[in-house]
Amino acid sequence: MTTPQLNQTTGAQFTRIYALGAARGENVVPNADIVEPINSSDEWIQQRTGVVTRRRAGKDVKVVDLAEAASKEAIEKSGIRPDQIGAVLVSTIGAGVATPSVASLLAERVGANPAAAYDISAACAGFTYGIAQADSFVKSGLAEYVLVVGAEKLSDVIDPTDRTISFLLADGAGAAIVGPAESAGIGPTVWGSDGSKWDAIGMTNTMLEYREGAGEIAWPTLRQEGQTVFRWAVWEMVKVARLALERAGVTADQLAAFVPHQANMRIIDEFAKQLGLPESVVIGRDIATMGNTSAASIPLATHRLLDEHPELSGGLALQIGFGAGLVFGAQVVVLP
Repeated sequence: MTTPQLNQTTGAQFTRIYALGAARGENVVPNADIVEPINSSDEWIQQRTGVVTRRRAGKDVKVVDLAEAASKEAIEKSGIRPDQIGAVLVSTIGAGVATPSVASLLAERVGANPAAAYDISAACAGFTYGIAQADSFVKSGLAEYVLVVGAEKLSDVIDPTDRTISFLLADGAGAAIVGPAESAGIGPTVWGSDGSKWDAIGMTNTMLEYREGAGEIAWPTLRQEGQTVFRWAVWEMVKVARLALERAGVTADQLAAFVPHQANMRIIDEFAKQLGLPESVVIGRDIATMGNTSAASIPLATHRLLDEHPELSGGLALQIGFGAGLVFGAQVVVLP
């Protein structure tokens, strides 16, 4: 029996990011408001992390609300219609439910139905994972346009007494529209994982343990092994960043901007030093007033850079995300 030849779809040769959108928690929370439970000080937090304030959303605000606001801005700026979106990808660890996905509800809210929709669980690398997949989808013909969102409400999983990560965490969403281009606007992605450090960042216990504990076990919250994560980020992720530059065929001095995950200001500064970035490269340091929003941090930091430095539009940016898993992803992109 002869097997029939299956038809194949093809898409655009090149892709780019058309536009970005942002939503930030409406409440500005200064260090002074959170230092007492962790027996710390404003000075200690600023010296160790660079965070001065963080943005957190109100009790009734959900992850999908933040995602919707950011997405609508990105769609409007991109100039496309919502019904042209063929896939909606939401990277989040703060959805609050295992299923259904935030992405499916977001697709309905922004008018993208019946787009394919699913969530990505890649923590702080999630936005770069989404950009990688969107790039592939457009090139393969699976979708003409893709909505990529990083959205988090990390204030829901904070233990106010935790000194490892609680004072860093914040709420927000960043969105991007990816579509076809006449020249390459998204470079090759370097991504991967290191499960040997699986316990370095995670939850204090599982939802199942919480349920079975009937109140005796505390609500699951985030925690981290700070030194382990710091060393891994500084030494191993710089190698990933260099490889992303190499695969894109560019050098550090050709960048207009560098946008790393907003994990810690000391990590960001060490990154810049080891990469040998010239002063002409503008560095995203959104963490100072926004805090760490995990999957949302890269698009939020990029959105702010473009607001403050519109001349960066059209320039090259190296973005790299890294976090719980441990997972990582990096690519060079043309700024919208």
